[in-house]
Amino acid sequence: MRIIVVYASAGKGHTTAAQAIYGYLKDCRPGEHVEILDILDKSSLLFNVSYHWGYTFLVNRAQFLWQILFWITHTRSLRFATRKISKFLNRLNTRRFSAFLIKENFDVVISTHFLPSEICAYLKSKRKISSKLVTVITDFGVHDFWRCAQTDLYVVASEFTKALLLSENVQYKSIKVLGLPADKKFFPAFNRDVLAKKLGLDSHKFTVLVCTGSFGIGKIEKVVEELSGEAQVLVVSANNKGLYSRLWARKFPGVFVYSFVNNIEELMGVSDIMIAKPGGMTISECLCMEIVPLFITAIYGQEVENINVLRRLNIGVDCRHLSPEKIKEIILDFKAHPEKIDSLRENHKKLNRKFRVEEFCNAVC
Repeated sequence: MRIIVVYASAGKGHTTAAQAIYGYLKDCRPGEHVEILDILDKSSLLFNVSYHWGYTFLVNRAQFLWQILFWITHTRSLRFATRKISKFLNRLNTRRFSAFLIKENFDVVISTHFLPSEICAYLKSKRKISSKLVTVITDFGVHDFWRCAQTDLYVVASEFTKALLLSENVQYKSIKVLGLPADKKFFPAFNRDVLAKKLGLDSHKFTVLVCTGSFGIGKIEKVVEELSGEAQVLVVSANNKGLYSRLWARKFPGVFVYSFVNNIEELMGVSDIMIAKPGGMTISECLCMEIVPLFITAIYGQEVENINVLRRLNIGVDCRHLSPEKIKEIILDFKAHPEKIDSLRENHKKLNRKFRVEEFCNAVC
């Protein structure tokens, strides 16, 4: 059997999910031929650049415009026009990808982004390929772009997500609730004392992990200043070089500043609370690591919907509209009452804490 996992590298979550799924299949089905591909690598140059640059610019610099675009493309009364326009532009700019799929005609196409799903579904409708199409939705909400009539299987994070698809007339048998596909490195149980010693940290101190996301959005610096001296704070600044430089220069007591890291699972393993953006994959990693997430910023649309679902299940804390002083108060309350953290961790069981890897592989293969 020949399988390809396809994603679009606009937003880290889609890439992370695809890489995790690729790893699952290589481990669980070593006899199968498995490939992984970024659809933008087989798109026109202008489309590739604009997809990367446009998304980054909109969510980081022009969120109001992003909100308008999300609303226009998701509103039921406008879908006929917006889907027609988007499909035309997508097909026009991904002809190399279409030709590749036609030539290879994989047994299974697994997509972690709506763009590859749309192109694959179109080719199936025209009987140009006969591949089984599996779409893995990487958030709890479902934008209309995810729905494609020729999709054989939707893999979703929760019963809430399933209900949204059912309300859009997707067939019940075409949906499997398996959780979000976190990398397998988040699966093991970690020894906090051993990890803390390895990282040069104090395992006995209440620890807050602060992740700004790949775009570095949010009121991070003030929150870190408020927590300085009250907790052990680990800050991963990612692309935000300015934040990294400022925090490093100020040398707050008990604050450890990192740029990019490849051991985020270890930092999570020594932490009690994580301040982060509510991307689907970040949530998946928090569930695996049983760490309590606090959200201080969110991209309109998919991430706001993620927060709404977690709030209903009492899993995370929505701090988007709170001052840094109030956020500090909430965190110190958790520090003083660790049983509250235990209670929130217990609620993780309301969702698939870990992706059901074996069930996924059986469904695909």
